[in-house]
Amino acid sequence: MLATLTQNASPISESTKATHILVVLPKLGGISDKPRNRPDFLGKNALEALLSRRGMQPGEISDSPAAASLGSGALCAWVMVDSGESPFEQQTSVRKAMRLLLEENPAEIHLAIYGNSDEKRVFAELAVYAAWINGSVLPSRKTSKKKPDRKPLARIVLHGYKDAGNFALTQAKAEGNLLTRELTVLPPNELTPRLYRRRAKKLAASEGWKYQEFDVKALRKMGAGAFVAVAQGSDPEDAAIVHLQRRIKRAHKTVALVGKGICFDTGGHNLKPPRYMHGMHEDMNGSAVALGILLAATRADLPVNIDCWLAIAQNHISPRAYKQNDVITALNGTTIEIIHTDAEGRMVLADTLTLAGRQKPDVMIDFATLTGSMHVALGSRYSGVFSNREELAQKALAAGKSSGERIWTFPMDADYDGELESRIADVKQCTLEGEADHILAARFLSRFVDNVSWLHMDLSASSNKDGLGAVGSDVTGFGVAWGIEMLSRVARISE
Repeated sequence: MLATLTQNASPISESTKATHILVVLPKLGGISDKPRNRPDFLGKNALEALLSRRGMQPGEISDSPAAASLGSGALCAWVMVDSGESPFEQQTSVRKAMRLLLEENPAEIHLAIYGNSDEKRVFAELAVYAAWINGSVLPSRKTSKKKPDRKPLARIVLHGYKDAGNFALTQAKAEGNLLTRELTVLPPNELTPRLYRRRAKKLAASEGWKYQEFDVKALRKMGAGAFVAVAQGSDPEDAAIVHLQRRIKRAHKTVALVGKGICFDTGGHNLKPPRYMHGMHEDMNGSAVALGILLAATRADLPVNIDCWLAIAQNHISPRAYKQNDVITALNGTTIEIIHTDAEGRMVLADTLTLAGRQKPDVMIDFATLTGSMHVALGSRYSGVFSNREELAQKALAAGKSSGERIWTFPMDADYDGELESRIADVKQCTLEGEADHILAARFLSRFVDNVSWLHMDLSASSNKDGLGAVGSDVTGFGVAWGIEMLSRVARISE
């Protein structure tokens, strides 16, 4: 549940009853641009005194926002946003300032926006979005009375700007991001495949989506051997490929969203050591991103049809679990030699991509926390993408820049396939060396998309310590804001 938003076109006044206030200012002339040379804003004298005491220049509160108590007793935070910086940098500045206020667990935050008309529009959207996604509280099971859980922000009051559209798109992105993060942080005993399927079905009913699922029994009968190979190690066999469908009359384009939903990954027979198994309840993040995008697109009423495919399973070790040197047959007839059981994500995605591709979407995008090598390549501040269409890759890059969720494209030339050649099957699942595994995984997946325009996102930025961009939690929900920008571009192309 997001905080309620109240808008007031008039500037905030000294008499406004508020306990926590965020002042967002444009960054003007640089270090010589002292507060006294600026137009009046709330707390101008207090900020000037604070900066003088700290020996700071005004421009420094872009990178290091400042906070102080006003004469009224309210805690006020000030941040300068540089219109010349990227959306990511702007989001980061506002998020840091918002954190100074949220640390006191307020029930209400007032946002005071300054600047010209264009600046006010951008700053208001930044501040409201940051308040919504950081003011919400993620699931927690802490019971300590010494440090109780933070309560969610209940109300946001915006001063100095009023949007007739009521921030509908901003709110939709926040709702999608929050859903993604809520699902991702749930402990694995609370999000088993069966419980995940139940949640998805309930959400489909409330949002008006068509719901369909293919359980392990059905997938065996269909010949989806790649997915079943991973799922068969679990007891009970509660895995499934879930299909959620959104259709609207005025849409001319259909996008398929595919997400890896491994609710817990032990590594299978190639068992992970404790250090790398810890946190593997987050291996379903790709499916949560796909679901978050679908929710946001629905709430924003984007004019695009969506098929959302969730590959929901667990990768367990058991006598029935698949093992090295097995040869299995995927849904599209490709035979696969199993090299490493911890490369399960590409297995469940293979058959899910095949199912999604059979619907002949205009664009197909898959999301997965797929490889450690992508994290080595980029760290956790970017995510990597691959595509079989150069035009689609360029659109993806542009969407990353404008959304503040940064991505980078990687090669997937055909000569990489030499590493995946098998003597006993059509293809190896991976290699044991692990070199360029993010590229080899993309080449492997490309065998299952047929001739559909396809983009694969390896979510190395799904978690980043202390947050990323506008998001202050370690789990970032990366991909939702990017996905909505991408879908908006697809919808505009069809107009």
